[in-house]
Amino acid sequence: QVQLVESGGGLVQTGGSLRLSCAASGSIYRLNIMGWYRQAPGKQRELVASITDDRIIEYEDSVKGRFTISRENAKKMIDLQMDNLKPEDTAVYYCKAEIQTWDGKLSNYWGQGTQVTVSS
Repeated sequence: QVQLVESGGGLVQTGGSLRLSCAASGSIYRLNIMGWYRQAPGKQRELVASITDDRIIEYEDSVKGRFTISRENAKKMIDLQMDNLKPEDTAVYYCKAEIQTWDGKLSNYWGQGTQVTVSS
């Protein structure tokens, strides 16, 4: 029914940049709050950035000034521009969205994840 697909991950050196994208598809009536999470080996999954339907944005402290989240409602997409990457940013990045489908059901959805690896 509803699917979130992430793309844009990869391997970069310290100081490099990547742009992640998350595309939503299916029986979608409305996308509410959306966000990017990440999980490194042996660590808890953490919120990196979120953006509401009114484009109110919050960032985790360690990525402030380096990452930028945005949404394109017409395309049903959100992006995460990551600049000045550090080895500590290495993790699997997941897209999450609260979505109301045409049948009226409101649910949270997760993407499969995309690997980001930052080396020295």
